[in-house]
Amino acid sequence: MSNTATLPVRPRGDINIKPLGVALLFIVLGALYLAQVVDARQSALYLVGALLGVALYHAAFGFTSAWRVFIADGRGAGLRAQMLMLAVGVLLFFPALSSGTLFGTPVTGLVSPAGTSVVVGAFIFGIGMQLGGGCASGTLYTVGGGSTRMIVTLIAFIAGSVIATAHMPWWTSLPQLAPISLVKTLGLAPALLLNLAVFALIAGITVLVEKRRHGRLVTPDAKPVNGPRWLRGPWPLVAGALALVVLNFVTLALAGRPWGVTSAFALWGAKAASSIGIDVASWTYWSTKANAAALAAPISQDITSVMDIGIVLGAMLAAALAGRYAPVWKLPLRSFLAAVAGGLLLGYGARLAYGCNIGAYFSGIISGSLHGWLWLVFAFAGNVLGTRLRPLFGLEVERVKLAAC
Repeated sequence: MSNTATLPVRPRGDINIKPLGVALLFIVLGALYLAQVVDARQSALYLVGALLGVALYHAAFGFTSAWRVFIADGRGAGLRAQMLMLAVGVLLFFPALSSGTLFGTPVTGLVSPAGTSVVVGAFIFGIGMQLGGGCASGTLYTVGGGSTRMIVTLIAFIAGSVIATAHMPWWTSLPQLAPISLVKTLGLAPALLLNLAVFALIAGITVLVEKRRHGRLVTPDAKPVNGPRWLRGPWPLVAGALALVVLNFVTLALAGRPWGVTSAFALWGAKAASSIGIDVASWTYWSTKANAAALAAPISQDITSVMDIGIVLGAMLAAALAGRYAPVWKLPLRSFLAAVAGGLLLGYGARLAYGCNIGAYFSGIISGSLHGWLWLVFAFAGNVLGTRLRPLFGLEVERVKLAAC
């Protein structure tokens, strides 16, 4: 489930003091700055982002390679961890979303339309995951962990996102259902039972496939640990899954909505385009009240942006603690081209699909949104094609050879 193909290869060793100090300094100064210029809540969300970065890195919790190793080799540990994460998520989120409040704060889920744009967007996002080498959260945490290839993917991701905003009026004019919340449509208990049953079914399928392919469930290789495992990693996938869902729940309590990632990429791209004279403010997407306000405001005011920056710094801190922060600046041409193509597909697909593996899949499903399930089906199909395309760009497709027992 890790993004080992995109992270720098370096044995776990002594703590990398300089990058650790830089990460800590920016995390602390950023939190203090946001508390002063915005408010304590924004500062807390920035710190939640940093904790998400630590959890993503230490658990190597990427969605991309989890799907790839299942598609290519039938290993399902990563998918089962995702199903556990989703199961705990609906148990936490559905009651709060059903009541409309959490600890006295109004909350709402990420519920979006389900239709043509989601089908197309999720599919091309899935291809982009495999060519770009990561998903939305995976791109951020591997950039923070020192992957220079993923910097290319991130830049292209941002470009694809802002290009998609120019085309959104056409895509949203295509056939689609109105936003459907399973919690509101079915009721709390039926929605919970239905979702838990589907999670169990998917996990069960991965067990059957893995046992048929390998004769048993494959145990991931243990990695050497120097020092406290909770501090230096690696964490078990289950620990990573639980950390992510708890931190998403904290995000819901603080922000009033679940964790998202890619809306910030579109915003960053739009601001960059505006700075060179492109009138993005006149585009339909950026003319809505919320988007126009975000475009006019400083980045520090945007919840998703500050959390994304926190993820990068948290992953940098985790990589330094693990002794693995060592950027490598050589990038083969085919790998570079795959990163550009993958990033563009990721950005464009995320906007069309109303989110990514976090906003549409993780947070969408635990919000009870029907579009989250549609996203899962077509993004997985895109991953199948993307996995087949990886060797054309010299990218690894992980396989293991185990004797059946």
